Amino acid sequence: MADLEHVRWIRRPELRHPYVIAAFTGWNDAADAASGTVKHLVETMNATPLAEIDPEAFTDFATIRPHVRLSESGTRHIVWPTVSLWTVSTPQRDLILVLGPEPALQWRAFCQQIIGVAQAYGASTLVSLGALLADVAHNRPTQVLGTAADQAAIDRFDLRRSQYEGPTGIVGALADACHRAGMSSVSLWAAVPAYAAQIPSPKASLALVERLGELLDVDMPHTPLSELVEHYEDQVEQLVDSDSSLSRYLERIENMDDDEDYEYDEDDDIEILIEDEASLEELPPEDRPRDDTPLPDGPVDSEALMQEVEQFLRSQGDD
Repeated sequence: MADLEHVRWIRRPELRHPYVIAAFTGWNDAADAASGTVKHLVETMNATPLAEIDPEAFTDFATIRPHVRLSESGTRHIVWPTVSLWTVSTPQRDLILVLGPEPALQWRAFCQQIIGVAQAYGASTLVSLGALLADVAHNRPTQVLGTAADQAAIDRFDLRRSQYEGPTGIVGALADACHRAGMSSVSLWAAVPAYAAQIPSPKASLALVERLGELLDVDMPHTPLSELVEHYEDQVEQLVDSDSSLSRYLERIENMDDDEDYEYDEDDDIEILIEDEASLEELPPEDRPRDDTPLPDGPVDSEALMQEVEQFLRSQGDD
């Protein structure tokens, strides 16, 4: 079992062969969709704190700043950016939830802390969540793309094999650590509109929650995410209405959806957008996807969209 020197245990409950669900803010978390999913589960499923990963060895505090807080008595204290773990019990199975900032340092040692906790409770599968920016419309159903590296997980969860090569984030490092430890790893990615990258997307989070429920055969709450979707779409509509170039860009995407520029994948009932690089050129420069936009390390289940993602990832790797 891995050395857990950086794990600060809060409690040590008995768990029933749990699955681990992990999301990290930063590079893999477009529109806060992945982190928003785990936050939703923590808040709505009566999650109980399990442990924390000491951030000192893994965090660049000049990049992710700690916060100063005042207590009711006026005493100042520091809140450090920490990766936290919770447990959830459901009638179907137990879960370990992981949420926090993507570490900046010592990724292999960090992954060993997560894997060590999973092994301590006999967890056989880790499900990582991410979100990518893509040529998709905010008023259409959110595409959720699932990949895995080992055939057993692919067959069990009806996923696609990961073929991606290029720069990666902590999610890719965790998948590799799982493989080395003999654990299965699954990645779920929600596609969010590139033109609305700065607006948190409860719609994408809801899609991830729904896919997680199907994947793990666990009943997961949809509210309040489902109640926030209309407000999210209104926010994006206001953004689009305020800029004629964004309106033309959205119209182009919607027309592509309605025409033959979409290919339909009968294997998993997901409509995938055929890449149209010219449509991005209609965006004003400040709204185009940037080289520092957080994007995932895993492929998608369409060659066209996969090429789009890889193009952005490789452009980041050149920086």
